[in-house]
Amino acid sequence: MRHLIDITDFSVEEITGVLDLADKMIANPAAYRDTMHGRILATLFFEPSTRTRLSFESAMLSLGGSVLGFASADSSSAAKGESLTDTIRTVGCYADIIAMRHPKEGAPMAGSFKSSVPIINAGDGGHNHPTQTLTDLMTIRREKGRLDRMTVGLCGDLKFGRTVHSLIGAMSRYEGVEFVLISPPELRVPGYITQGLRDRGIPFCEVETMEEAMPRLDVLYMTRVQRERFFNEADYVRLKDTYILDPEKLRDAKADLSIMHPLPRVNEISVRVDDDPRAVYFKQVRNGRFVRMALITTLLEACDEH
Repeated sequence: MRHLIDITDFSVEEITGVLDLADKMIANPAAYRDTMHGRILATLFFEPSTRTRLSFESAMLSLGGSVLGFASADSSSAAKGESLTDTIRTVGCYADIIAMRHPKEGAPMAGSFKSSVPIINAGDGGHNHPTQTLTDLMTIRREKGRLDRMTVGLCGDLKFGRTVHSLIGAMSRYEGVEFVLISPPELRVPGYITQGLRDRGIPFCEVETMEEAMPRLDVLYMTRVQRERFFNEADYVRLKDTYILDPEKLRDAKADLSIMHPLPRVNEISVRVDDDPRAVYFKQVRNGRFVRMALITTLLEACDEH
């Protein structure tokens, strides 16, 4: 049984296969309209979501399949005390594949040990978000024509940002990628990630302002400071507007910079940036549907082969 819990569960070659299939789906969506007819996706979202949940549902419906599930833990038997593994085993009797979001790190992995159907991690706490990373990789590849030989800046909440952790893990496997990590000291990338980069000889630097990094970036990946990850409201209020990207800060940026954001945004990108041709975050949203279409297809076809 193949699952996608961490982006490193897929080899570089397998990631390329998913992205290539997604590109084919963008080029000719009608050819895939009924390929998942009769199959069911369950979306188990124990944590709020707009883009990811609707993207999964849109993906399965676009393939001709059906969707069932819940959008919060309060509307599931978890509110009655049912264990996660019992929920997974039960839902596996109703669906062919599960997309699961959970506030606790490691929950999708724990669920996969007892699952009779493929599980896709749709975000677990501040740990991982592999389908967002596939979306990010696809966006970068479509904008840049490659996934190697570039400088990637990641800005904002790098401590709790699961999209950041997953993207670093994925991009660090491509040759010639350098990271610029832009955050206040309190929100730096966890030490186990930077130590992993050091151990593998992957170049990176940590800075505290966008301005000092901007001229060298090929990609700027903005993130919001996540209120829901803070234990102290005062810390959140103090840090939430540390970085606000506006046209003035882009003055020294490359003409072909790609500005990305996993969304939702709060204040960290001014709406005045939206019309800049370098802003690709709404393209990211669209790419996410096709990436998830390709991933669902890949996992269910692999399941069918066995």
